[in-house]
Amino acid sequence: MQKIDIEQIPGGASPPPIRVGEATIEEAAIAQEMQYHPADSAGTAQLKAARALVVRELLRQRAAALGLSDAVNGELDEADAAIAELLEQELDVPDPAEADCRRFHAAHPERFSEPTRLRVRHMLLAAAPDDAEARDAGYRLGETLIRELQAVPERFTEFAQRHSACPSKEQGGELGWLAPGQTVAELDRALQHLPEGLHERPLASRYGWHLVSIDERVEGRELPYERVAEHVRHSLREQATRRALRHYLLALEAEIGVEGVTLDDDAGRSLMQ
Repeated sequence: MQKIDIEQIPGGASPPPIRVGEATIEEAAIAQEMQYHPADSAGTAQLKAARALVVRELLRQRAAALGLSDAVNGELDEADAAIAELLEQELDVPDPAEADCRRFHAAHPERFSEPTRLRVRHMLLAAAPDDAEARDAGYRLGETLIRELQAVPERFTEFAQRHSACPSKEQGGELGWLAPGQTVAELDRALQHLPEGLHERPLASRYGWHLVSIDERVEGRELPYERVAEHVRHSLREQATRRALRHYLLALEAEIGVEGVTLDDDAGRSLMQ
């Protein structure tokens, strides 16, 4: 059976109908499902939505074949209950051994560590990414303010209240204690590598330029296995569940038959989420 990835359909051509066994996944259902699969393009979101619906249909048909419930034609809650019962019955995911958990912890200490925390003040000199004139002016202003702050650091609060486009200006630019992931991605990456003190140049993000002062830095530290044993065990079990679910879905795809789209190596992620 030939399977066509809908991403490969030439522009302007209607995609082939998507079928799972004798059931058809309607375009309207895919359009409705797309809201749950944000992506950088409509085509990618459509593909993710189609795969998610194919996965659910494969599982509903398997559940119905085993007589777990009227999983194909039943209400959504009934179908979900049937799918949960199906996976409980057919997926064999053993608990990880203690030795495996300890090896995983030793190999990935960064995943089980306390994060570095930073006490930060900042100003945002707003400029849209596509406004070259505003970004150039913002950078020059940032350089000027940094020179003045290097001479008189006490003026940070004043400058933040006067120039910053961030709501933190009401607190003189104070962001408080930040851990990774608590600010815009571009700034977040830069902050992890900055020493304490006023940074010597403006930092760029999609929102403009950031003037940053790291007032205190507390480095993260590795946590002993005994403190994170349950977290490690959960991580390994989740990995094993993903692998087992992927193999199970690919076997169902081959057995039941899918047309119009293929499952990828990450089949079932949306189901687990």
